[in-house]
Amino acid sequence: MLTLLKQFEIWYKVNRGSDEGATAVEYGLMVALIAGVIVLAVFTLGSHLSTLFSSTTGKVDTGNADMLKS
Repeated sequence: MLTLLKQFEIWYKVNRGSDEGATAVEYGLMVALIAGVIVLAVFTLGSHLSTLFSSTTGKVDTGNADMLKS
């Protein structure tokens, strides 16, 4: 019986130290969090950026038309 307990103790010491799977899970959680932040930023700033680029395009087009008239 003592031998069986000693074998179990050795097996437990060898197999409990592996944390490679936890590292992959942690990287997966970080990627998911970063993706969530990007999606949130796009939805939050999307309409504002669209308005900004439209305004800028209008000003550039007006500037080009004024330059062509000269």
